[in-house]
Amino acid sequence: MPHLPKKAQHRLVIYASDVEQMTGRSPRTARKLLQDIRKKNNKSKAAFVTIREFAEHSGIDEEMVRDFLAS
Repeated sequence: MPHLPKKAQHRLVIYASDVEQMTGRSPRTARKLLQDIRKKNNKSKAAFVTIREFAEHSGIDEEMVRDFLAS
């Protein structure tokens, strides 16, 4: 990922607040979406959701997600 800004290169996970900002969803819906992604990937409730997992689940291009988080 050499074309990404330095900040985005180090960011591996996505948080509910990021999902809220990107999608305009409520905090509760954003948390539920991350919970669904964890369940789909057989992760524990406390496990992080990666940007890649979010992108695959949501259908949003991973590069678009990274660009959004870098801004």
